[in-house]
Amino acid sequence: MKNKILVIGIVSFFSFAFAKAQRGIKVGYVNMEYILESVPEYQEASRQLDQKMQKWKQEIDQMGNEISQMKASLQNEKVLLTKELIEEKEEDIALKQQELSEYQQKRFGPQGDFLLQKQHLIQPVQDQVFNEIQKIGNQKKYDLLVDSSEAALLYSADRHDLSDQVLRAIGRTGKRKAAEDKRSNQEMEKDEPYLSVIEAEKKEEKEQAKEDRKEKIQMAISERDAARNEQKRLRDSARAAKAAAYKARRDKMMADRQRKRDSIKAVREEARAKKQAEIEARKAEREKDNKKTSPSGE
Repeated sequence: MKNKILVIGIVSFFSFAFAKAQRGIKVGYVNMEYILESVPEYQEASRQLDQKMQKWKQEIDQMGNEISQMKASLQNEKVLLTKELIEEKEEDIALKQQELSEYQQKRFGPQGDFLLQKQHLIQPVQDQVFNEIQKIGNQKKYDLLVDSSEAALLYSADRHDLSDQVLRAIGRTGKRKAAEDKRSNQEMEKDEPYLSVIEAEKKEEKEQAKEDRKEKIQMAISERDAARNEQKRLRDSARAAKAAAYKARRDKMMADRQRKRDSIKAVREEARAKKQAEIEARKAEREKDNKKTSPSGE
């Protein structure tokens, strides 16, 4: 909140200073929250994202419930289990907890699916709104446009609110493109009016400035796409490394568990064989004693 107030104060100060230095400055504002909530594509994207989020939360809750049941079952059966079985069940619970933690990071972590899906579904709509705001700002010759949903405006006249104009422009974009193409072709067929040297230079400067703005926007889009692709590559590489490490840990744990079971089994079989040998020896000894004490033996 303090940062917002500071930003507003700085913007207000420079706006006031600029207004003092040059009369006729135009300042407008838009409400991005109002605009986005009024765009059907944004509402549909938000609905899809919410459905996926609810599905992921249900899966996380299900995994958590499974772990709780495993803990409760171990607690109830603990007095009946051997030390080895208790350790085995505790290892299973630890593995499930690790799987839950990794799944939570995969879905809702800093590089998780939730943020990626949000960018994929909502970013195009936000870019469209931003482009329309830029066009209106240029066409109406505004010097400054402020987002009223982020800045607490102490006073603002309704005539400076461009939110509805942006919404109308978004709705007209598809229909207007065909008309603009037709009008452009018609204008190209007409003879250009005579311009003086100064007028021609000014026109050329305006066209060059427009081309420069388009080039900057395209460059920004290209840089953003390149950054996203690099982030995706790094994320996929990290996930692959994490999956390989997890598989290696699990395989090692399973191998250790199997060796422990085999060792216990071998010890038990050895003890069973030793006990059987003792039984056989005692049996043979009793038979020998019986032969000695029998009448025929006398």
